[in-house]
Parts: sequence; structure tokens; C-alpha cells
Amino acid sequence: MCYGDRMCRSIQTLRRPDQPATDDEVRAAALQYVRKLSGYRAPSRANAEVFEAAVDEVAAATRRLLDSLAPAGTRKAAG
Repeated sequence: MCYGDRMCRSIQTLRRPDQPATDDEVRAAALQYVRKLSGYRAPSRANAEVFEAAVDEVAAATRRLLDSLAPAGTRKAAG
């Protein structure tokens, strides 16, 4: 359940200083996101392929983001 502009309770923070997010965690987060946006818990056969493609794309974007973020307290060099 979500309240106002705050995050949903079930959303997990994947960026942790002590350990990187696993591929399973990234995929689960992507699946949750696509389910929320599409309104499907499980898509129909007609929509299964595009649903899975969306999960794959969101998971890949999430992994790129997490891998590219600088650790807290560091600054990237100006470029």
C-alpha cells in the first residue's frame, strides 16, 4: 500500500553500502515495478512476451544504475 508521495512499503532499497544487490533482487524489483505499471499480476498469453521483455529491460536499467552510482560520500571527477 502506498501513501501520498512516499514509497510503497513493499519496495526494497537495492543500493546498500555493505553488499551489492543480487541479480535475483534486481529481477524481483523489476517484476514488481512492471506488475504495478501494467496492472497485471500475471499477464495473459497475448501479453506475456511484451511483459517479460519489459521486466528484462527494467532489470537491465536497474543494474546499470546500481553499478554506475558512486559510493556515498564520494565525488565524481568533473568531465
